[in-house]
Formats: sequence, C-alpha cells, structure tokens
Amino acid sequence: MKIKRFFAPNIRQAIRMVREEQGPDAVILSNNKVEGGVEIVIAVDYDEELLRHAVMDQAAPVKTGAPVKKNPPHPSSQIVWSQDPAMVQMRHEMHSLRGLLEQQLPGLAWGELARAHPLRARLVYNHKETGLSPVLARQIASEVSEGKQFDAAWREALANLAHRVQVTDDDILDKGGIISLVGPTGVGKTTTIAKLAARCVLRYGARHVALVTADNFRIGAHEQLRTYGRILGIPVQAAANGNELRDALHAFRDKRLVLIDTAGMGQRDQRLAEQGKMLQIDGFPIKNYLVLSATTQLAGLMEVAQAFQAIPLNGCILTKLDEATSLGGPLSVVIQQQLAVAYVSDGQRVPEDLRPARAHNLVSLSVNLAARTVNMLKKQSSSDVAARSA
Repeated sequence: MKIKRFFAPNIRQAIRMVREEQGPDAVILSNNKVEGGVEIVIAVDYDEELLRHAVMDQAAPVKTGAPVKKNPPHPSSQIVWSQDPAMVQMRHEMHSLRGLLEQQLPGLAWGELARAHPLRARLVYNHKETGLSPVLARQIASEVSEGKQFDAAWREALANLAHRVQVTDDDILDKGGIISLVGPTGVGKTTTIAKLAARCVLRYGARHVALVTADNFRIGAHEQLRTYGRILGIPVQAAANGNELRDALHAFRDKRLVLIDTAGMGQRDQRLAEQGKMLQIDGFPIKNYLVLSATTQLAGLMEVAQAFQAIPLNGCILTKLDEATSLGGPLSVVIQQQLAVAYVSDGQRVPEDLRPARAHNLVSLSVNLAARTVNMLKKQSSSDVAARSA
C-alpha cells in the first residue's frame, strides 16, 4: 500500500488532483485543514484486509507488560468514507447543484424552443394556458407544420387535439345494457344516474329502466336514489354485496337499461379492488364508466384515472363543467389514459344538464375558459394598478 499526501487551496481542487493523478481507486485516509489550504492523505494499491487490521490495531488499547489484545473498534472509531465531513459537504453541494439544474433546465429548454421554433413555442404556451399537460402540449405543437401564420397553425393544433379525444356518442342510451358509474366521492355519480335514467324514460318509457344502488357507505344514498325512482316511476333495488347485486340484475333482466350507483371511493381506498370484483358477475356483463369532476386538478385527475383502471372501464363521464375554470386537465387525462368520453354534465338539472360528449365542443370550451380566465386576470391587474394610483 502506498501513502501519498496532497496539498491544495480547497477540498474541491484537492479531490480533483487526486483523481487526475491516482484515478478513482484511491482511498482517502484523512483530510485536514492546514495553513494555506487543506491536506489529503490517500492510499493506493492497498489490500482491504490489511487496511482493516491496521485500523483495528490503531483502535486497540495497549497495556505495558501485557500481551496486546486487539479489540474490535467501536463503531464511532471506524473510518466510514461516506461520513467524511468533506465528502458530506461535497454531496450536499452536488444535491444543491442538481436541484438548481432541474429548476433551470425547463427554462433553458423553453428558451431554445422559442429561438429554434418560435411558432411551436407560441402554440405550446397557448395550450398550457388552457391547462393542458406540458407533455401533450409539446406533442401537439410538434405536429403542426412550420411556415404557417399563427392563426392557421392554432386552428390546426386545436383540430389535432380534438382528434385525440375519443367519444362514445350516445351509446349508453342507444345500446342499453347494465351500466355502473364508479369514481371518487362528490363527483356527481348519483345525479348523473338520475339524468341518464330520466333521458331513457323520455325516450323508451319507464318500464324499460331500473336502478340499483350499491352505495352502502354514504348516509342517505339509498333514499336519494329511491326518490329519483319514485319521481320517474321506475323500480330501485339495493345491493350490499355481489350476491345481492346478482339477484337484482336477475330481477331486472327484462329491462333495456339498468343503472348501478356505486359507493364513492378515493383513489387510495383499499376497498377499490373489492368494488371491482363485485362488478364482475358471470352472465351479467357490466359496463363501467368512470365519473370525473372537471374541477379537479390535473395531478388529482391523473391519479384517480390510473387507480380506477383496476376496474375494466368502458369510458368516462365528465361532470361539473359549469364550475370548472379550465378544461385542459380533464382533456389531458382522457387522452393520455385512453378513456373515451361518453357524456358531459354542466349543472344539477335533471335531465337537461347532460349531453353526449363531442370532441370539438370540449376543445372549444377549453379555449373559451382559458380566454375568460386571461381576461379576468387582466381586469384584476388593471383594478390593482388603479387602486395603487388612487
């Protein structure tokens, strides 16, 4: 084993000198502050076993006139290179530099995009103003050919966005079957079921529709659905488990449309898997639709959509469009999770505030909401300026 000392004004330069001269295999034995800088003692061509015994010998107590007994060193006396103060400091500085780079890189990338492709950069900016995810915004902007006027390019980008949005038309009412609505609490599942039932009654008559409530957790859930049933003149049954659900579906086997209202569950609820199993009944194919609130932020919507993919989904329904300030988040989720949109709901009226989803209408509404938000912010800014000047 060879021992060598290095002197430098600071620890960074000393480490660099070691690496340049001895390579990455050198082991730092110690570092000390000295006059004019730091001193590092390193070892090369060392035997790990000999080095371990040498460390133990240094830590063992020596008694005069008695044989030397080599005691294992106390953990605090062992040389742990990862705990070396200089190395710890360098590691912290490297983490800080990494964080700084992660903050700066998006800005640098945006600046590069703006210089190299100003049209696409403007398209990305407009898409992000609607709430669309940055990844999807860049993908759509990259599909627009260069050399166009911005207005034409923006129309092409919106058409590309609409093309990515899948819809199911009016399949639930046209084709019928057994339909369940799943999703978190408070997204409007029960109200949406009432709207669908009312529309089906108006189109085909009350004798063709039935309701099942499988919500055994929310207070008053059964009574709410039974109230809708009495108003519409259609039967309602409760199902607390899979066997009761099977019995209810068997009793309603002659109905054109059977709607199942499920218990609202968060995306981290452990009972979500149980709900999925309950909705899988041999002989009774159930089509599951995820209900998503347009007022939920993009990250929350994405988490919900990913969690409920554990249940086989035939599509989704977007609710509370009348309360949303942007629509880019829901559009991003349905595109990236490949969820076809069946209906959109924009109010509490039954059955008026429910319409089959249309891709171009959703994109137009997204743009209008973004423009409304921008105008509101401009007015607020003008009011603040006027208030400060007064």
